[in-house]
Amino acid sequence: MPFAALTYDIRPGCEDEVAEVFAGFRRVGSPSVPGTGTAPAARLLSTAVFLREATLVRVIEYEGDLDAVARHMAAQPGVQEVERRLKPYLNSPRDTDTVDGFVHTFRRSLLRCVTQLGTPRD
Repeated sequence: MPFAALTYDIRPGCEDEVAEVFAGFRRVGSPSVPGTGTAPAARLLSTAVFLREATLVRVIEYEGDLDAVARHMAAQPGVQEVERRLKPYLNSPRDTDTVDGFVHTFRRSLLRCVTQLGTPRD
């Protein structure tokens, strides 16, 4: 399954506060990302967050359409809460208050995947 990694530029010295923001993170209600028809556009499989000094990276494992994942995440209360709570700790503002702003920020924050290796899953 593919992974997407998103960066956040946080203020140095705020690591504990930022970690606390993610400590109570609420997962999305369903891993299924709605599509335009009856079939889902994507599925969220897992999420991990890494932090060191002024860099935070959120890694998302998904299958399907990454743009649909971004739009779905933009509307999730838990994601909105995290983005709101992170604002005071960011070096660079993130326009995540609207779906379009969130999707634009999501794309701009993506790290380029250089390689991804895995083992087959049953």
